[in-house]
Amino acid sequence: MAATPFLTAAGAEVGDTVTLTVRGTAVRVRIVGEVLDTSEGGMRVFTDVSTLGAADPDLTVSGWAVELKPGTDADACVTALDCALEPLGLGATSTKYVNGSDMARVMDAMTALLTLMLVCVAGLGVLGAVVLDTHERIRELGVHKALGMTPRQTVVLVPASVVPAGLVGAAVGVPLGLSVHGVVTRAMGRTAGLRLPESVLSVHGAPLLALLALAGTAVAVLGALLPAGWAARVRTATALRTE
Repeated sequence: MAATPFLTAAGAEVGDTVTLTVRGTAVRVRIVGEVLDTSEGGMRVFTDVSTLGAADPDLTVSGWAVELKPGTDADACVTALDCALEPLGLGATSTKYVNGSDMARVMDAMTALLTLMLVCVAGLGVLGAVVLDTHERIRELGVHKALGMTPRQTVVLVPASVVPAGLVGAAVGVPLGLSVHGVVTRAMGRTAGLRLPESVLSVHGAPLLALLALAGTAVAVLGALLPAGWAARVRTATALRTE
């Protein structure tokens, strides 16, 4: 198996046969799959040691890659393996501690910061819209207050008025965001010379999508709380005199 940069450089595809030079000996190998690998510029080839045995009979395996079952504690497994392999002068390392981990943490931090900024911008947009709407409806709210509406009911009424808009925004924004995510992520992969597998793209499960939809409504409600508090504090006589 080989990564996309290797296939691009060799002008090959999965199923083609390429020739490798190992210790001065030509070895023909058949590419049976494509992997996502960025180490060494994506020019590594993953193959069984027996494939290269003819070129170097003394070739030995320098390491093994072990895939754990879902739910397995990787840290506990690495610790146990280290204890077992220490007498042999060997060790175990989790993939989250190898190449790219620092970059991954930086990207995660940048994504979190960008998300926070987008939430703040969305909340401010809702705040501005609700402030204008509340000012336009202040006389109507004064009539309701004169008929017995309490400040607590006013605080509930104003945020409730933005819930339908929040639900519509979530219904439109979540599918649109998924589409944009797929397009942008694939474009980023192509820019880096990589073809990203579906497992990298399909990271939004049903629970997360539901949470995103509710988050849109929550942002709308939070943005409306400040105008709601102002409307609740306005005196009835002042609201009724407003034109």
